[in-house]
Amino acid sequence: MFTKIDAELEQMNAKITTREIEQQPKLWLETWEIYQEKKDEISAFLAKISQQWSKVRVIFTGAGTSAYVGNTVMPYLQKHGDRNKYNFEAIDTTKIVSTPEDYLEPETPTILVSFARSGNSPESVATVELAKKMVKHLYQIAITCAPAGQLAQDLIGDPCGLVLLMPEKSLDQGFAMTGSFSCMSLAALLVFDQMADEQKGKIIEQIAQMGESVIERESEIQTIVDTDFNRITYIGSGSLGGLAEEARLKILELTAGKVAALFDTSMGLRHGPKSFLDKKTIVFDFVSNNFYTRQYDLDILNEIKDDQIVPLVMAVGQEKEGQNFDGKSFTFAEKNLLPNAYLALPDIMFGQTLALLTSIKVGNKPDTPSPTGTVNRVVKGVTIHKF
Repeated sequence: MFTKIDAELEQMNAKITTREIEQQPKLWLETWEIYQEKKDEISAFLAKISQQWSKVRVIFTGAGTSAYVGNTVMPYLQKHGDRNKYNFEAIDTTKIVSTPEDYLEPETPTILVSFARSGNSPESVATVELAKKMVKHLYQIAITCAPAGQLAQDLIGDPCGLVLLMPEKSLDQGFAMTGSFSCMSLAALLVFDQMADEQKGKIIEQIAQMGESVIERESEIQTIVDTDFNRITYIGSGSLGGLAEEARLKILELTAGKVAALFDTSMGLRHGPKSFLDKKTIVFDFVSNNFYTRQYDLDILNEIKDDQIVPLVMAVGQEKEGQNFDGKSFTFAEKNLLPNAYLALPDIMFGQTLALLTSIKVGNKPDTPSPTGTVNRVVKGVTIHKF
């Protein structure tokens, strides 16, 4: 797909999605530049909050893929963010809107970090309005791809709000969120990770190279897609467990459900969901770079391999000396082991590419994958009831 000219891709109704997957490494470098330009403003905003409160609740929120941004970055930041100042949580807007009293704490100072591609999803807008009503000391950060979206527009001039606009081309025009997901994930890490900026810069250079390698290795991913399957299972642990949920969604979206998909944690799969596996299921584990956690990822990979039920079980990630899966792997060549939340970005490019190629395999149209039109790029049909 990545070697085809635009005219060929247009005939397949796949040009937008293909190019938006392909451009992500460049967008990550742009996101890094945006962060550097905005760093002083970000620091001043957070410092102002810290001067008022000894500790603040940080809620990462969004719907669908935007929610999975929070699920991916939160486990990492619980360890590597400043826990003296922040307590990080990831809560979907869909949960907050329907049961706000279960999630919003009126007396707890809160930073609501909204992830949004368009900034116009009904649940995202309603979550902000509910938080304004219910939380006495509310601050907001909108990490969004749309400068004209309601989330961004509503925070203009708000002293308790900060807008971080992602690269212009991250505002995906295809149905499935790709660059918007990876850029917003990276931005959240850059804001809250306590790692030195010099090290962050090196990591971004590395993940960009790894992302480019996914594009170059499309033929390997096509070989996987040529397997006889109609089900996919993604598993992982920690941040990569959150990523598994997003990889699962890409398959469902781009194939319009023609390929069934499951996600779980490496430890959780055994507790019932493993019954999903059969002779037409392929399984991928986003393998952790943490020594302790990686043991559990490898255990389930070896167990599934030994069961000899599925036609393909594969590890996705980086090689780690003396601690690798002896079965099939999609391995990145870079030897410098990344923190899992950053590894998630090249990992998801693998998942996005697999979903794109699978969409073509099942005769679907990646740019407009919902044949009935009942699932939309920006969700429709949501009634927000008065609280």
